[in-house]
Amino acid sequence: MRVSTSTLYDQGTRSMLQQQDSLFRLQQHLSTGKRIMTPSDDPIGAARAHELAQSLSLNTQYADNRYRAADSLQQVDSTLGSVSNLIQSVRTMAVAVGNSAFSDSERKMMAVELRGHFDELLGLANTKDEQGNYLFSGFKGNTRPFEQTANGVEYKGDQEQRLIQVSSSRQLPVSETGDAIFEPGGLSLFQTIEDFIDELETPGGAALGGAVSTALQDLDIALDNVLAKRAAVGSRLQEVDALQQIGEDTAIQYQQSLSRLQDLDFAQAISDMTRQQALLEAAQKTFTRVSGLSLFNLI
Repeated sequence: MRVSTSTLYDQGTRSMLQQQDSLFRLQQHLSTGKRIMTPSDDPIGAARAHELAQSLSLNTQYADNRYRAADSLQQVDSTLGSVSNLIQSVRTMAVAVGNSAFSDSERKMMAVELRGHFDELLGLANTKDEQGNYLFSGFKGNTRPFEQTANGVEYKGDQEQRLIQVSSSRQLPVSETGDAIFEPGGLSLFQTIEDFIDELETPGGAALGGAVSTALQDLDIALDNVLAKRAAVGSRLQEVDALQQIGEDTAIQYQQSLSRLQDLDFAQAISDMTRQQALLEAAQKTFTRVSGLSLFNLI
């Protein structure tokens, strides 16, 4: 069979182009440090790497959510700590005012101080988070949870806790509702302090003994409730810490698996490139020699 000159040229050109393409791809792998650059490099490995990358991205999002959850819970914990300290201060004053030696003017002075604690408590109950949402209003983040009305302090929020997805299987409550904190069992902490202030401002203090007893009882209930809520918040913070550690370990596993799938074996790649360069040079020399063949060279 006779082979035309154009066929020889075409075959030689295709061979050199294939060798150049292979060399170029090896250079790309070396420059990026990646074994898989396109799915055709390793279809199964590429599919697995895609799944791992998605899982790693999702795990990163959960980590961000856990940081947000921790920030919210820490603010709730700090605020509840301030509330419990305030209740204890009011309780200490209630015990002290039970002394019958106090005059009307002295009781009124204590009432003024208690009014300051009352206003402070209302401020704590209407605390906002870093995003400007009210901390204790439930889902109604833009609604001021407690308002002073003619009938006393009223709760304007709802009874829902805000949740954050902190793992694939866990939605964590990151808030407490205002009524659960300041109105346990329908017993309003604001009303307790308000009633006690009214009694202190009443001349003579004939019913002061009973008012002190009632105030102490209600304050103890309120304090126990706040401490219980704070303990629950602390438990959730511990859970976030545990989930964060698990998430970090999982991220390392994903990264290691991705590395095994995608990262290039540089020693093998350099060896392959050296071999490919030799093949290309051989193809170029062969093409040069074949393209120079002619019967006129033998005459």
